[in-house]
Parts: sequence; structure tokens; C-alpha cells
Amino acid sequence: MKLFSVIVGIYLTVAVGQTQPAMESSYIAAVYEHNLITNPDPRVTVSRQAALQHMQKNLDIYEVQAARAAQQGAQILVFPEDGLHGFNFTRTSIVGYLETIPDPQQESWNPCTEPEKHNNTEVLQRLSCMARRNNIYIVANMPDRQPCPLSTDPTSSCPSDGRWQFNTNIAFRSDGLLVARYHKYNLFHEESFDTPPQPEIITFDTPFAGKFGLLICFDILFYKPTIALVEKGVRQLIFPTAWLNTLPLLDSVQYHRSLSRITNVTLLAANLRHDNKNMAGSGIYTPFSSIYHHSKRGDPEEGKLLVARVPVLDPEWSGQRVATEEEKLQSESLSSPVTDSGFCHSDSCSDGSSVPSSSATFTSFVTGDPFTFVLLNEKEGRVKVCNGSFCCHLQYKRISQGDSEELYAFGAFAGLHTLDGDLSLQVCALIRCAGSDQSSCGQIVEEAETKMDFVMEGKFGTRYVYPSVLASEMVIEEVKHFDKSADGRVTLKHSDMTAGLVTACLYGRMYHLDHE
Repeated sequence: MKLFSVIVGIYLTVAVGQTQPAMESSYIAAVYEHNLITNPDPRVTVSRQAALQHMQKNLDIYEVQAARAAQQGAQILVFPEDGLHGFNFTRTSIVGYLETIPDPQQESWNPCTEPEKHNNTEVLQRLSCMARRNNIYIVANMPDRQPCPLSTDPTSSCPSDGRWQFNTNIAFRSDGLLVARYHKYNLFHEESFDTPPQPEIITFDTPFAGKFGLLICFDILFYKPTIALVEKGVRQLIFPTAWLNTLPLLDSVQYHRSLSRITNVTLLAANLRHDNKNMAGSGIYTPFSSIYHHSKRGDPEEGKLLVARVPVLDPEWSGQRVATEEEKLQSESLSSPVTDSGFCHSDSCSDGSSVPSSSATFTSFVTGDPFTFVLLNEKEGRVKVCNGSFCCHLQYKRISQGDSEELYAFGAFAGLHTLDGDLSLQVCALIRCAGSDQSSCGQIVEEAETKMDFVMEGKFGTRYVYPSVLASEMVIEEVKHFDKSADGRVTLKHSDMTAGLVTACLYGRMYHLDHE
């Protein structure tokens, strides 16, 4: 059966799925991609009243979407990161937007019914009442202010102004009770916020689906909190984000869908819609199916509400035997077995393959990383490309449409990505180049006409390898065959594409090497 039906609209909103057993336990989830009303000059300090007036404009939109979600039966609704205040603030210019959010683990507080308990909490009160009025769990994101003790101790993490400022998720129960607070640990060029002294692993329980874990945007690329939550058995993750799409490897829907499938979790991903920042792409992803929305440049810039019924994955809540993340990663395949490619039968894929390394290699940068590439000049063939001792293998067949002469390249990278944070990677990537010259390989491309049947393979030093196939106009091609062997060999096989190939990759995250 298909879990979701296809929704057709002005923009790209699609559903993809695999066959799965009928759902014995399910709930209805909603995410809202928000067209942010920004502060036009965020680096100028404003009064608390002016900051509230700005946030109320975004809250007015939230009110409408919460009512719409509730009318469609949603039991939980997720809003994006920075959705109330925006971004690009300084440490001082954001002060008027801050509220001090109590720790729900330390005190019980319903801002809607007890507004006098904490001063200057107008936004918390409105979100709480929004949840209570619509009888729906709400997760939102806002800036938090927490006092900290000033100290002359050089090891103290307290800033010199005596306060911490955190990028924060908050969760409200359907009666308005504040049930969770999570401070973002992995910041992305956020000078207005502090990194918490320690990473937080925050979850909350619901009566309809059990346990949910919280993370924010850049967090998803790191071991803590994301993989730490997964390894603790948390199977349902809530993900407010302000995701800057970075093709060809990390478009929002591309990576979020892959992580959901490989880690065997449901991911409720709510993004901003902001064309100037290249922010778009929200979805409700499960290991079995997904519904997502991804606008294109030139589309009207407006919000989008997604609502879907999804299976309960918390085994403690459902009482059903569900494969753990460890079992999932150790399983032989996520789908049908892959016919042996014969690429990697030696102890090391790097030097024992019967396919020699391609001699006509070149270096081109992908999001700041020097990939070793080889051009795919033939209609079909087999190639091998190495970056240091890490090698990738490809068997391919081009299916060109008309007179299309699009240029494709196959590349490998192994090393530390440092452009926006330290990410240790091993990546095999098949990409469409932006132009007819090899120097354009690695640049942003969103459309393609050429389809490909291919088998991609590499031997990875991590079990966390995220496969993705992205077709023209940001359409996710559901990976048909993905196989992991005990020795680290990973194989992605794909055919019968519905549209031209923009990119396909095996994105390996070497979490254990990030800080070495």
C-alpha cells in the first residue's frame, strides 16, 4: 500500500513511498513552511515593544496555520527555525526579542493559564494559547535568554554580559503546558547566540505517538544530538530548520529524506521559505514514505502547510517489536538485494578492483571541498575515481532526451569539510555539471534532461552512509536498491528515472573524526 496520496498544486508537493504493512498505530502530523516576515534591519537594536510588534505579525500567520492543521485532524504541528524573529542579528540587537524560557524539567508552567507567573513572556503565552485553543501539540523556535554567573575563572562559559542567549525549540502540550525546551548546540554563523556548555538530549512524550526528540537545523549533520537521539532509541524527530540549500550534495529534501530512511526514523522537518537565502523544502519523512514540498525560484513566495497520517514508531508506546537503529544499519539491504557489481572483492576497494582508476581526472570544488572527478564522456561505461586512498566506482548508462548534451562527472572526496563547520566526510557523487566545461562541475544545477541507470559503489569507514538520488526540479527519486556489507562496502543501484538526473550520491559521515 502507499502511505500517502499525491497532492498536486501550483508548487512541487509530492508523495513518495514504498510498500509497507498496514498501520496498526498512527497519528496525524503537520509541518508549516513559513514565508518569514523579516526585520529589514536586524543589526539595529529595537525596543521590546517594536520586537513584539514584529513577532506578532509572524504569530498571526501561525494562528491561521494552527487552525488549518487542527481542522485537518493534526495532533502535532511543527513551525520552522527563526520563524518568529528572523536572522542576522547581533548579540545586542536581538535583545528585545529574547524571553526567558523556564526549564520544563524543573517546573510545571502553562503560559496560557498562568501568564502572571513569568514576566515578559508574551510570545510564550501566545504559542501556549494557540496550542490550547486548537487542542494540538505545537513545536516552535524562538530566542531564549538565561542568566549565568559572572566569574573571573578563565574556564567559565558565562559571557561577559552575564547572560546566555540560545537558539531554542519549545514544545507545548495540547492544553498549553510547556513540556520541552531544547537549546541548539551546533550553530551556523549565529553571532547573536551562544553554544550551550553541553549538548542537550531533549525528548517529550505524547499520548498519541509516544516519544519525540528535538533538534534544530545544523544539528542534523552532527553526532550530537541527532545520532545520539537515534542510538538512544528515539524514532521520531522534530526538526525546525532554516536550511540553506547547497546543491549538489545537501539540498533540504535530498538529505532529510535520506537521513530518515537510513536511521529508520520519522523526521518532521519545517523549513523557512526565503528565496534570497535559498531556503525552501519541508517534509514529513518516514522510513517507508514521505510527503514534501519544494518550491522553485520564480514561484510565488508564500507558506505551505503539509499534513499527513504517519505510523507510530516508538516501540515502547506501540508495544510492537520494531527494528532498532543498530539492527537497521546492520541489515543487508534497505530494499531488494543488489546484484553483485564485482567492483570491490579485494580487501580494499582502493586498489584491488578490476576497473583501473580513470587517468583523465581533474579537481573541482563542491561546497569548498576539492573533489577528484572524471568526466562521463561515453554513453555507457565503468569508471573508478580515487581521492587519496578512498575510491568510488560507477557503472552507468546514459539515456539522453532529444539532442541533450549535458555534461556529467563522477567524483570522490575524503577529508574534513571546514567551510561552515568541521564535518569529516567520505563522498561518492554523480553530478550534472552546470555548463559544458569541467570547471562548472560542482556548481549549483536544479534541472536536467538526461536520465541514467547506474550502480555506484565505495568502501566506507563508517556505517552512516546516506544515499540520495535527486531528479530535475528538486524531485526525490526514491532509492530502489541500497546495500551495505559487513566490510564497509556500500552499493547504490538505480534505474528507470522519472526525470533527468541532477545528482546522486553516497554521503558518508565520519562522525568519530570530526574533532581530530
